[in-house]
Amino acid sequence: MAFMSGNVTAQTKMTPAKIDALKTELSKEIEANKKFSQEMVDMVFSFGELGFQETETSAYLTDILKKNGFAVEMGIAGMPTAWTAKWGSGKPIIAIGSDIDCIPKASQKPGVSYHDPIVEGAPGHGEGHNSGQPLNITAVLALKKVMEREKIPGTIMLWPGVAEEQLGSKAYYIRDGYFKDVDACIFTHVASNLGTSYGDPGMVGMISVKFSFEGQAAHAGGAPWRGKSALDAVELMNVGWNYHREHMEPSQRSHYVITDGGDQPNVVPSKAAVWYYFRERTYPKIMDMYKDGIRIAEGAAKMTETKMTYEVLGSAWPGHFNQPIAEAMYENIKAVGLPKWSEEDQILAKAAQKEVNSPIAEGSGLSTTLSPLGKPTAVPSGFSGGSDDIADISWNVPTIVLGYPSNIPGLPGHHWADAIAMATPIAHKGVTAGAKAEAMTLLDLFVKPDILKNAWTYFKDVQTKDTKYIPLVSATDKPAIYLNKRIMEEFRPQMKKFYYDPSKYATYMEQLGIKYPTVRDVKAPNVGK
Repeated sequence: MAFMSGNVTAQTKMTPAKIDALKTELSKEIEANKKFSQEMVDMVFSFGELGFQETETSAYLTDILKKNGFAVEMGIAGMPTAWTAKWGSGKPIIAIGSDIDCIPKASQKPGVSYHDPIVEGAPGHGEGHNSGQPLNITAVLALKKVMEREKIPGTIMLWPGVAEEQLGSKAYYIRDGYFKDVDACIFTHVASNLGTSYGDPGMVGMISVKFSFEGQAAHAGGAPWRGKSALDAVELMNVGWNYHREHMEPSQRSHYVITDGGDQPNVVPSKAAVWYYFRERTYPKIMDMYKDGIRIAEGAAKMTETKMTYEVLGSAWPGHFNQPIAEAMYENIKAVGLPKWSEEDQILAKAAQKEVNSPIAEGSGLSTTLSPLGKPTAVPSGFSGGSDDIADISWNVPTIVLGYPSNIPGLPGHHWADAIAMATPIAHKGVTAGAKAEAMTLLDLFVKPDILKNAWTYFKDVQTKDTKYIPLVSATDKPAIYLNKRIMEEFRPQMKKFYYDPSKYATYMEQLGIKYPTVRDVKAPNVGK
């Protein structure tokens, strides 16, 4: 921690009045660039690329950054679509990240409240990851102008969450040293309100493992006794794991898909594979589940006389976020406030909520009250939920997550409905609001030395006092960059026909010929109007 004193003394100090004036300037600059933000949001939405295959997205975003003076390093940590983009010099180094991948089978026309895919069966941004990097780029380009003029020292480092849906990249960034000199990290993630939090938000950690079995093929009708079925091994593993659930703590979550079930029924499958996610609240419990999975897989292999191998495909720690940075961010969130939603925005939101039978109050629409600063709360013993590998960053560098209001409350998540708003005025307004809050907070980190000093004190004396980070990936594990390749090869040629062309159309909805908002006709509920 000794290096922190050097970081703090190197920072520019300004009067509160000067900082306030610069924040006002940043807000005006970002507001003036909302067309630029909208084009980025819509463009990335139109690419709709799955994890590890975000080639168009990364090329597009890094090209913008290169044109604005950032030094880009591609292919970091062994991932072709991963990168860092740096500008500035010296300390502090602030990392700004957001995810870029999308969801399988979530293709959806923006601004349409019912299921209407752009390309049937294709991937789509049913998580909203098309919006975070446009937010970050808008914020840092505004900040860069101020830093150049005011001669504020420091380094900005943008980076993408590649294959976040597979939790496939961030642990490797940490393992391979890309954050070893970073002083703080702000991560952005789409939400339905503008907010942030600190402490343990109740996230669960996870390890993602593929179990592969190899047996012996045979004619399934003529000589099945000569075969050793790898599919039998997969099914026996799944049966064993499902019986094992009875004896597991209620906080666990585990789920699987059979990624290879053989080729055709008349051939005893010589190869088969099953992909598991093991989730729990602590590192020891995650590792216990992982070991149990290996043990049960070994048992299935013995029963079927097959060979078993396993491969880690991704991982994430449970999250913990930084109090001093979150408190600084929340002050700027209050200054920015929520966007002003139009009647059309609310009509779309309420129609989408009705379409998916949302559990939130009927007709509530978009949020109009700012969420409070999220603080640590007691997590029930049986609680479980989602995972995010930003947690691996958070256990190595003081980190917060900024949620920004670009999506509709009460949707299922990882679903085509979560793409409805993501290339509409709802997403565009949310990105602009989020960019303002982020740029203001970044300015604070560069010119208020006490924030970083206090952030590292919290990190050392509170967050990591009793819990030490142990990677869930090993020194020999490699990113699973082959994932989703086949799916994108199948759908990309069709999706390319619908890539956004901002030189011809003001918005992506205009290009697609969508009237905003498009909702079901109440007189003919099975037909849109």
